[in-house]
Amino acid sequence: MKPVLLVILLAFASAAACGGGGSTASGPSCPTDQLAVVAAENFWGSIATQIAGGKACVISIISNPNTDPHDYDAKPSDARLVAGARYVIENGAGYDPWLPRLLSANPSSRRRTLDVAELNGVKDGGNPHLWYSPACVNKVIERVTADLKTLDPANASYYDLQGAQYQSARLKDYSDAIAAIKNRYAGTPIGASESVFEYMAAATGLNLITPPGYMKAISEGADPSAADKATVDQQVAGRQMKVFVFNAQNSTPDVKSVADKARAAGIPVVPVTETLSPAGLSFQDWQTKQLKALLRALGG
Repeated sequence: MKPVLLVILLAFASAAACGGGGSTASGPSCPTDQLAVVAAENFWGSIATQIAGGKACVISIISNPNTDPHDYDAKPSDARLVAGARYVIENGAGYDPWLPRLLSANPSSRRRTLDVAELNGVKDGGNPHLWYSPACVNKVIERVTADLKTLDPANASYYDLQGAQYQSARLKDYSDAIAAIKNRYAGTPIGASESVFEYMAAATGLNLITPPGYMKAISEGADPSAADKATVDQQVAGRQMKVFVFNAQNSTPDVKSVADKARAAGIPVVPVTETLSPAGLSFQDWQTKQLKALLRALGG
């Protein structure tokens, strides 16, 4: 992580660059005639983009599927984006700790900030993978709509329409896939490599039997306890789970070994990712694709 002093110097030395439109050698920027919105990660950025429509410019800092958000190292171009933003969306709960540092280094009374974890009452140490919670996603849509209206009151009715259409139409396939899994497979035992899927397992009514300590450890890059490892191995060997879900963007040798053992035991393995994959997909298309893969693995 860049030292705070370095971030401050870099950000303020180049803050003037944020006013220009288009893309520069130092990174993307927003047109001067549009409200500038910066999202730490592209899953929230995709949602904000679809609510903003043509009235605001949204840039996501993390958009490369090969980037691990947990270990991201903020760059000078990120500091410039934050310095020029009127609205910043962070995940919070310790998931993107580099962003609050950029905000502190670039204070502005004109800027609004959305901390998604704070909005949903999740503190540091809690499960930060809130974009896998449908209830949280709906809260974010409502809050982003309200914040854009506050920042750009001349287009308030436009943002209301965009937010309503997003929830009712664009999320329909996503909501239908969740309902289909819940209606057909509620209570079905599944396993997961880490906590990224906990919220969605609860939303779909699936019984996630992997020890919470194991999932939390893998998510945080730590070694699970020997007892938790043994439990997961027993669950796989005994075919106690219908499906094994694993985070393809955080697949350690141990996790790959578990996935291989699951396949060998005839347990379908369903990969999921933390950020949009491929990066060009919308939030709802990405999530729906994964949910349909899970539905097929459960039996269709």
